[in-house]
Amino acid sequence: MKYPEMRKELINHLRDLSDLQYQRECWVNGKCPGNVEHDGFDYAVHFLFDDTELALNAKNLIGFLLKDDHEANLIQGLCQIIENIFEKYGTGLSDAEYINCPEWTAVISSAKRAHLALLETKGAE
Repeated sequence: MKYPEMRKELINHLRDLSDLQYQRECWVNGKCPGNVEHDGFDYAVHFLFDDTELALNAKNLIGFLLKDDHEANLIQGLCQIIENIFEKYGTGLSDAEYINCPEWTAVISSAKRAHLALLETKGAE
């Protein structure tokens, strides 16, 4: 794995995207756990859509951040769900408004699947 630290960051974003309670507590109420000063949906979005090619073509990052096609497909599926939400509601909603969209349950479940898959192969790095 060429960029293990970025992979860890991806795993952390997936964890956060898969945890509605965390989102409500930290993203909306500003009561983040431990040493997290501030967090929000936009951090995950920037990582997936702007800082990496994950949203555009996750398969390009196999060997860099991802292990295989399975991981790439899971990440691309998650990004597509987020993109669909942006197409429907725009990119200007608050975190509270996003997590209350009916489509947000798909973000949670897709992020959970991706998070678990990346954790399963984490030890194989």
